[in-house]
Amino acid sequence: MTDPKNRPFLINKDDEGHFRLTVRTTRYNSQGYPVVTASLQDEVFQTMAKARLFARENFNAQPGEYASK
Repeated sequence: MTDPKNRPFLINKDDEGHFRLTVRTTRYNSQGYPVVTASLQDEVFQTMAKARLFARENFNAQPGEYASK
């Protein structure tokens, strides 16, 4: 299981009650510091389960790689 601070898939609930998926990529610079790039996906989901299914099908997400807010 990945470290909770570095989970690559973030699922947020927006003000309208829809769920949004953010894909985070972590790489390290030459000094060893993490550089995180976050990419909010255009899709809007009615449930968290649908957002997780989308991440699994399109980004090969595994259990334990999700964080939510």
